[in-house]
Amino acid sequence: MENIHPIFDQILGKADKERLLQQKGIVIWMVGLSGSGKSTLAKSFEKYLHDSGKLTQILDGDNLRTGLNANLGFSAEDREENIRRVAEVAKLFAHCGVITICSFISPTTSIRQMSREIIGDDLYHEVFVECPIEVCEKRDVKGLYAKARRGEIKNFTGIDSPFENPENPSLIVNTDLKNLDDCLQDMIKFFVPII
Repeated sequence: MENIHPIFDQILGKADKERLLQQKGIVIWMVGLSGSGKSTLAKSFEKYLHDSGKLTQILDGDNLRTGLNANLGFSAEDREENIRRVAEVAKLFAHCGVITICSFISPTTSIRQMSREIIGDDLYHEVFVECPIEVCEKRDVKGLYAKARRGEIKNFTGIDSPFENPENPSLIVNTDLKNLDDCLQDMIKFFVPII
């Protein structure tokens, strides 16, 4: 590490890039069980923002596990490293003025706290995409819950690995009680004034 010399103080800052883009770079960290609707809502919100002239980037669990995090499994240690890497990437995007939408199960309070600490309180906005596991299992478009119930997938969140509900998220979106359009409106009302 003695040969590493960061140049953060010598490069253009976040404010310079936000002026260029005419928007605020933030991280919207969407958490919830598999099948809760995180990715669906993230894609809808991204399209809304794009149509409004905003530059966005979605970081999604499935997508990043095919590239950046392809070498990680689902043990507690690998889940933590997965989120650590994602948080570092999200922070870089946000510092470029990009509205960064992260869609990750993020099952534990400690993992979410780590991502908040990496990204920073001023940039990190947690959205709990709340949906009962029974509803998530009925949706189960990937067939993952069924495989986990049969023991074919180990360490599956909600089945044999815990999910701790966020205690103080910036926003709660109940995808079992509202349709996609109403959930999208919740996102728009909360986030558009701050970006």
